[in-house]
Amino acid sequence: MFDLLHPSSELTIRRDQGVLDPNCHADTEKFHGGIGSLDLLRALRGSRQKQRPLSLTVQLPSNLRSSSCSLLDVSCKCSEVDNYLQHLEREIDLIGCHLGADQRVEQFHLAGGTPAIAHLQRLMSHLRSRFNFLDHESGDYSIEVDLHHTDWSTMGLLRDQGFNHVSIGVPDIGVDSEMPVSCYQNPAPIHSLIDAARTFGYRSINVDLGYGHAWQTPESFAMKLATIIELEPDRFQVFDYSDAPQRYRPLSGDKARALSSQDDKGAMRQACFEQLGAADYHYIGLGQFVRPDDDLAMAQERGRLRRNCQGFTSHGYCDHVGFGLSAISQIDDLYAQNTEDLEHYQLQLDAGQLPTSRGWRCEAGDQIRQMVMERLACDLELDIQAIETRYGLIFRQYFSSAWPLLEQLNREGLIELSERFICILPAGRREVDAICNLFAKDLADARH
Repeated sequence: MFDLLHPSSELTIRRDQGVLDPNCHADTEKFHGGIGSLDLLRALRGSRQKQRPLSLTVQLPSNLRSSSCSLLDVSCKCSEVDNYLQHLEREIDLIGCHLGADQRVEQFHLAGGTPAIAHLQRLMSHLRSRFNFLDHESGDYSIEVDLHHTDWSTMGLLRDQGFNHVSIGVPDIGVDSEMPVSCYQNPAPIHSLIDAARTFGYRSINVDLGYGHAWQTPESFAMKLATIIELEPDRFQVFDYSDAPQRYRPLSGDKARALSSQDDKGAMRQACFEQLGAADYHYIGLGQFVRPDDDLAMAQERGRLRRNCQGFTSHGYCDHVGFGLSAISQIDDLYAQNTEDLEHYQLQLDAGQLPTSRGWRCEAGDQIRQMVMERLACDLELDIQAIETRYGLIFRQYFSSAWPLLEQLNREGLIELSERFICILPAGRREVDAICNLFAKDLADARH
């Protein structure tokens, strides 16, 4: 039997073969300093000439703190937050100059948590003055909210700002927290926000749920998962705390918490598939479970699901532009990432320069691999002959190092393999990420 978690031989798929950064789902290992602001500016001008629709992300850094407050604190009035927003507005202005007024913003995501409402109103007003946001619920506009700093009235105010998708983070507490572990099992705060989201007409509700802290047990995690399933959110984003998204990682100087054993983490991951599967949630990869009537599930059924630097999307045809610390833009074959250093970010913008610090231009060979991985992940099948015709190659030879692994997966009943098609079978769907990542790099070279 193929062991997809613990390697037992050379011919083994490992979940850590992938190069997806859990913060952004982009191949950041290939990013380098040879990509700068001029590359991004050229790409932006190309986007304007082609008049393509846009997908925007604004990154609010959760580790931006002063001695008394945080960017995500609804009562925060400190100058540090105002300073960050001022520089963010400068970046928005610099980017907006190179895009067309007619380019529709079909997708927007505010990442990092819930800012103070006054700050949010200021930010959204500035964005709308520069970009063509859609009216009448035509766009998909999402926000991540912090459970401790968001209440019923805040959910209504966020809805008034045009957000129609919400992602709720389950609190990350443990034995070193001021709150007892028993609070982790209390569904009332999450229940309240989900009720508010439904009352105010949000189109979808996602719950972020991490597993693998030492204070968690398979039993406590299964209980927590069961309580949230009863609340019927539209999506679950499940992640391992050892590879947590940035907003769930310890801040600099904070005490890092111990992780549970691999066996316990494996049991928690298994519980996700069993409990969510029994509740009719479909796993589409990258830790994302969705209900069958969710936009992403329907896009997958219709062959319209795509995967970009933000994960799965039904807006894959849009050019993606990111604002803020470490934000990533993806336009055609170019990936460009902002600096992660706050001081450098601000100095660049003070000088009238974009804060691009690194990136990557996807070359021909990588484009083939990305296309194969994306279509297999999004469609759960791959038309081999279509790939051969499009790129002028012989698939079995081009991916010669991956082919024996595919044959073994076929024997194990995880995929159906022929010279014409690869199809991920129901038994293999929980390992879709590992299967797709077989094509992420040249495994033959990696073994030497």
